[in-house]
This record gives sequence, C-alpha cells and structure tokens, in this order.
Amino acid sequence: MVPTPPQDKDFPYWLLVAVAIGGYFLYEAVSNDLYLQILGTLSKGIKLTIFVTLIGFSMASFFGLLLALATMSRFLVLRQAARFYIEIVRGVPIIVLLLYVAFVFGPALVALVNWVLTTLNFDPIRTRDFSLMWRAIIALMIGYSAFIAEVFRAGLMSVEIGQIEAAKALGLNGWNRFRHIIFPQAIRTIMPPLGNDFIAMIKDSSLVSVLGVLDVTQLGKVTAAGNFRYFETYNMVALIYLIMTVSLSLVLRKIERKMRSKYD
Repeated sequence: MVPTPPQDKDFPYWLLVAVAIGGYFLYEAVSNDLYLQILGTLSKGIKLTIFVTLIGFSMASFFGLLLALATMSRFLVLRQAARFYIEIVRGVPIIVLLLYVAFVFGPALVALVNWVLTTLNFDPIRTRDFSLMWRAIIALMIGYSAFIAEVFRAGLMSVEIGQIEAAKALGLNGWNRFRHIIFPQAIRTIMPPLGNDFIAMIKDSSLVSVLGVLDVTQLGKVTAAGNFRYFETYNMVALIYLIMTVSLSLVLRKIERKMRSKYD
C-alpha cells in the first residue's frame, strides 16, 4: 500500500486564510450597493465563462486522446503528424491562437464553406455568422488539445506492458484491451494533470475578452470603464475566478484521494 503523502495530512491553514479573505469581499458584496451592482453585472458573464470552459475542455480532451493514440500508433505517418501538431501548437501562446483562429482561420473556414455552398447552389453565409464565441472555443480546443495529448500519452504509457500482454493472451482485441485494461489503470495517472489543465482553462478563458466575448473579464472591463471604480470591479472579477478555481481544486483533490484509496 502506498503511504499517504505528508502534505495530505496537513491542516489546510491556507484555506482558512482564503476563506477569510473571500468572506470579507462577499460581505462587502452583499452589504455595499456598489459591489452588489458590480456583482449583478458580472454574474451575467459567469454562465458564458463556464460554457466556454466546459465545451472547450471537452473538445480538447477528446481530440487530445485521439492525438495521444496517434502518437502511439504503429503507422509512422500518424505518429509524425500527431507529433508535428503537438510540438507546433504547444509553441504558440494561447492569445495568439485566439487571434489567429478569430481573424485568419475563421474567415478562411467561412470562405471554404461558401465555396461549397455556391457549388451546390445554396446561399452563402456571412463571416459574422461564425460567432466570436465559437472561434474562441475552437482556439482553446486547439491550444489545450496539444497539452492534454501529452497527459494522455504519459498515462497510457504508464501501464505495465505485462498487463497488455496478458490481455492479448486472453484474446481481447485492441478496443477491449483499451477499455477494460489500459484506460482504467491509466486514469489514475491522468486525472491530476488533467484536472490542472481544466483549472488552467478556466483562467485562460478570460483571454476570450480580447475578442469582445462577454465573459466575466470583458464585463469587468466594460463595467470599470463605465463607473471608473477599478478597485471594486476587479476585486469582484478576481473573487469570482478564485471561487471557481479554488472550489474546483478542492473537489479534484478529493476525487484523487478516493481514487488512490480505491486502487492502492
């Protein structure tokens, strides 16, 4: 049985400090009319922030898994193509990907679709019909899929080769080996970094504000520009992101402990 790491036994004093600070700002939010007004405005962007993160991360995880499997393929072309994608995308900042997808890839994709529609005698669509929100989601998916692919690859490769050989000896085909033997064991290695990537995407989703998408950050910028109360506005923006990320971190840590106690 693997011993419990010492840090898992520590009393979370840091959490008490964080709760105290958060409690103070929450008290200010519910007792101060200005904070209440700012919170009411920013709350409209919380749903969009969560939507962008969930959809973007789901797409990135699916594509990242495919990329990881491609890097482990027996076909050289698939391995090299997947490695090319991963290394190139990981070298490009997320904000550059957002701008590239929004103003280069997006219009090019609309032009391609319009060429197909015109060939089939359908009416073309306008570039503006491809919303900036979905361009931002695609950019986040592209950026994070490369990092998540490496997480999946490391997790899949952590499974002992003897387990795979035993599954082959039992007559299990590739899909059943993956579903019953490889993935259930790899998920223990995959979960912690995958959870970290999800938290990172929540924070990086704030970058969609450069495209004018009305998430929490963009609404904060608009609100602060209108009332000139930058201190109060950005305090609330930071508090909202902290509540989302810290609470999710605690949930993921609890899940990791349960998985560790279940399999160890």
